[in-house]
Formats: sequence, structure tokens, C-alpha cells
Amino acid sequence: MRYALILAGGSGTRLWPLSRQTLPKQLIPFVDGKSLLEIAYDRLEQLVPPERRFVCAGETHRNAIAGQLTNLSDNQFLGEPTGRDTLSALAFSAAVIAREDKDAVIAVFTADHIIEPVDEFLRTVRDGFSVVEQTNATLMTFGITPTRAATGYGYLELGEPFEGHARVVRKFREKPDAETAERYLQAGAEKYLWNSGMFIWKAEFFLDCVRRYEPEVYSGVMNIAKSWGSSAAGSVIAEEYPKLKKISVDFAVMEKASADPDVTVAAVPMRASWLDVGSWPAYGEILEKDAAGNAVSGCVSCFVDSGGSIAVSDNPDHLIAAIGCNDLVIIHSKDATLICPREKAEKIKDLHAKISKEFGGKFV
Repeated sequence: MRYALILAGGSGTRLWPLSRQTLPKQLIPFVDGKSLLEIAYDRLEQLVPPERRFVCAGETHRNAIAGQLTNLSDNQFLGEPTGRDTLSALAFSAAVIAREDKDAVIAVFTADHIIEPVDEFLRTVRDGFSVVEQTNATLMTFGITPTRAATGYGYLELGEPFEGHARVVRKFREKPDAETAERYLQAGAEKYLWNSGMFIWKAEFFLDCVRRYEPEVYSGVMNIAKSWGSSAAGSVIAEEYPKLKKISVDFAVMEKASADPDVTVAAVPMRASWLDVGSWPAYGEILEKDAAGNAVSGCVSCFVDSGGSIAVSDNPDHLIAAIGCNDLVIIHSKDATLICPREKAEKIKDLHAKISKEFGGKFV
């Protein structure tokens, strides 16, 4: 049967100071009072029934997520005792789901994407499901048509046609420099797509790939799955999970599989508009803008001789006023304020690390 898994981990440090350890970016009501996780969950409404939708996230966020996703049962929340990157999260989830259904086909999504129109998204995912169900030894991903020479995304180098609308992925390309990204863009979507971080695979086959490429991770998650549902489950995951290798699924499985003659890594192009809300400039793209290009969310604002700036607050009665401020990010929270040029927004992650080092957990 078909299943859906939403990865909702991650700290969202580039969206500090609103994104915090206790309320990371995927749980903040960013869009019309809804969180990105709620939007991701609702987007699956016509794809997979609620009883076959799972969420993998930090155990510490179990109650917060349960409060937002009221249809999600306790056993459909797969809690990580500590973050160990995407390979561990996906292998753990696949092992638990496959324990109940050996024939499970899992579509993997993340909780920080805005995708429109939803109908086009659903059509593309159904195509991906069909290809994986009708072929053997296939790992499916989804590629996004590049709209600019982005250096913050990985790229998929495409090869020959596969089944349906799918193409073989010849190679995974890491985040490029500006010159290389421009070259990828000029080559066109027939050659390069953005790597969306969304996948479909048969659970058992994915686990077999983990066994071959990362045997220690496979052993650990299978030990967890064997205990799942028993009184020993809590102690087993607490012991095994922190020992799992911290590595992304792209490095650990997808890159190795694309060079493996016994595996086909394929991509279905997704024609829908896709936005990874991973930074303040990216968040600004989904907001309405005034005549000068200023975007505002969650507060009152007043701009004079200012343009292209983003102003966000967690207090709807708070006024952000600016004079002569162009292309700035201005974020206000109850205990911290961030101001930086839009072009330096990627440095917020470094700032977050410095704040954590100097002030401990007080502001993070």
C-alpha cells in the first residue's frame, strides 16, 4: 500500500529569532495562521488516507505536533530522541512502517515547502508512485525546474528517459558556486533539476540499500523496529538511535545508488511552483509586497524611503518603522531582534551558533 512520511525535524536556525528549539520553523504559524507542517500534511489529503500518513520529528516536539495534527495518532508519530540527519530518520521510519506492511511504498516529504498548485503536485507524486510500483530496484526523487542560478540547492544531473515521465539521475551535484549554478541553469531543465529532497521507494528495497551502503545504520534501525510496540521500545531507541551515523540520505544512499548498476535512481520533474522556506528571503517570497517591494508579516509597519525589506514580528501589535532601509531583514521577537542585509541572510546560521556559544540556550 501507499504511505506518506513527512520529515519535520531540523532546527531552522536561518529563521532565527522566531525559530527556536522549542518552536522550530516548521511549527510556527507562518502562513495564514497555519504552520508549514500543517500545510504539508493537508497537501496529502487526496493522496494518502490519514491512517497511512506518518511524521518523523524530534521526540521533544511530540505534544506540539499532536496539537496541530489532530488526525495523527500517537503511533503515527515517529519520535527521534536526538537528530541524526536524514538517513537515520528515513531508515528508522521505513523499518517501522515495513514491520507492519512489507509491501509498503513510501513517499517522503519535508515540512518546509510551499508547493502550488496542489493538483499538479498530486499528479506528479501519483506518477512517481506508479513508476516505483511497476519497476524493481528503483529509488525515485522529484526534481524542480530551476528558475534562477541558485547556489543554495543541490542539483540532479539527468540521463536517459526511464518509465513514464521519469528520467534516470546520472549524478547528484552538491550546492554549486555561482558560476557553476549559472552553467546548470543555461543547460536547461532537460539536463539539470533542483534536488527537492522528496522521494518515493519501496520500504524493503530502500532498507536493503541502507544495508549495503551503511550496514551499521541498518543494524541499528532494525533493532529498533524489532522492539517497536513493545514495552522495551523506549529503552531500545534511546540506546540505539544516538549511535547511528549522522549523515544525509543523499550522501549515504542516493549518490552511491546512482553509481550502482543494480539500482536505478530516477527523477520525475515537478512542474509545480516549489519554494523551500529555509531563510527569511525565501519566506519573504510568499508574502504580499507594497509598491516599494517591502514584505511584512505578523506586525504593523511603516516605511519611509525604504524598499525590498522584510519585516516580521511575533507580536501583531508591534510597530516596525524604518527610514532609508533598503534590502534589509528586520525580525522582532519577545526577547531578540535581528537586523541584517538580505544578501547576508545565509550568515544567520553562523550568528545563531555564536549566540548559542556566548549565551547558552537563553536566546536559541
